[in-house]
Amino acid sequence: MHPTEEAAVPTRVIGLISGTSVDGIDAALVEISGTELDLKVELLAGATYPYPAELRERILAVGAGVAISMAELAEIDDAIAQVFAQAAQNIQIGHQPATLIGSHGQTVYHRPPKEGAGEHGSRGREMLTTHGLNPSYPLTAQGTSLGYSLQLGRGALIAHFTSIATVSNFRVADIAIGGHGAPLVPRVDAYLLSHPQEGRCIQNIGGISNVAYIPPRHGDWLSKIRAWDSGPGNSLLDLAVEHLSAGAKTYDQDGNWAASGTPCHPLVEQWLNQDYFHLSPPKSTGRELFGVTYLHQCLKDAQAYQLNPADILATLTELTSASIFHSYRTFLPEMPQRVLLCGGGSRNLYLKQRLQLLLGSIPVLTTDEVGLSADFKEAIAFAVLAYWRHLGIPGNLPTATGAPQEVLLGEIHQRQS
Repeated sequence: MHPTEEAAVPTRVIGLISGTSVDGIDAALVEISGTELDLKVELLAGATYPYPAELRERILAVGAGVAISMAELAEIDDAIAQVFAQAAQNIQIGHQPATLIGSHGQTVYHRPPKEGAGEHGSRGREMLTTHGLNPSYPLTAQGTSLGYSLQLGRGALIAHFTSIATVSNFRVADIAIGGHGAPLVPRVDAYLLSHPQEGRCIQNIGGISNVAYIPPRHGDWLSKIRAWDSGPGNSLLDLAVEHLSAGAKTYDQDGNWAASGTPCHPLVEQWLNQDYFHLSPPKSTGRELFGVTYLHQCLKDAQAYQLNPADILATLTELTSASIFHSYRTFLPEMPQRVLLCGGGSRNLYLKQRLQLLLGSIPVLTTDEVGLSADFKEAIAFAVLAYWRHLGIPGNLPTATGAPQEVLLGEIHQRQS
C-alpha cells in the first residue's frame, strides 16, 4: 500500500516522552491521518505519570554526571522502559487499543556536535585530553565532530511489555550524519501550527527552552523554518526551587514564588554573556550546561546582590524569559507576529507575563488557544514522528538540526507475541 493510501485510514498512536525536568512520563493517545500538509491529529487522551521517587532520583543523579556502573545503567534503562510501557497501557484504558508507540525515552546525556576547528571545537578536545581521553572522536566531511545523545527506556522492551510496535531512538539517525539530533519537533510544528499569512514562534518551555520559527505558509516556506534550543527552561528553576525550599518543593506552581520577588536585571545581563546564548544556530543544549553546576554558579553570583530566595527565583525566571527574547532578537530573520507557548513552562503565569512584557505588542498565547494541547504537544509530536517513520516519511528538519539532509528518524521494534 502506498503511504498516501495508508495514511487515509486513521491510525491510533501513543506518544511518550519524559523531558529534561524528569517530572514524569507524558503520554498522549492520538488518532492520526494524512501525511504532511494534510496531517490531522486528534488527541483522545493525555496524562502525565510521575516516576517512582527512587527512580527519579537515580535519573537526576545520572543526568548530573554521578558515576555509576554499567550494571546500574542497565537497571535504570530497564526500569524506565517498564514505567514507559505502563504509561502506554494506562493511557489506553477506556479506548480502542493503539497499533503504534513513539517513545522518545528519557534523555540522560546530550553532547552537541562541535566544529573541528575554532574556539568551541578546540576547547572540547582540550577537555578530553585533560581527562586522559582520546580526542579523535569521529568527524564529518565538514570537519565537525559528531554529537551524541543517550535516551534510556529501550523501545524493544516497551514493544515486548505492550505487544505494540514501538519506534524509539529518534535522535541517532540525525546525529549520525552530523546533525544535533535536536530539536526534532519543528517539522511537526510546521504541519500542525503554521499559518498562511502569519509568522509564528512555537516556544516550548520544558526543562530546556526551544523555539521553532515558522514563516507564513507560502512559497518556499519550509526551507525558511529556523529552530534551536534557546537556553534554560524549567529544569534550572526546578533545581533552584528544590534548593531554596530545602527539598520541600520541586517546582514553583504558576510562578507564584518568583512573582513575589524582584528580578535583579544586572545579574541577568551578566548571565546573558554566557557563550551559549551568543552561539549561532543550529544549536542544542541540556542539563550538561544548564544543570546543578550552573545553578551553584548563579547562586554564588547572586551573593553580591544580597537577594532573598524569592528574588533569586524571580531573577532565574527572568533569565529564561530574557534568553528567549534575546534569541529572537539576535537570530530570527524577523520578529514573529505571534508566539505560541507549550510545555510545562506555559503554565508558569509569571514567566509568561515577563516574556509578554519583553515582546511588547506581539501576543503571547499557548498552543491550546489554536487547538493543540500545550501540555501534551511534545508527546503528540513523537506519536507523529513514529507515524511518519512507519510510513517512510523523513522526520527531521535540516534547518533546525543542522543535518545535511532529511532522514528517517527512529528504530522500529515490532510487537512481541
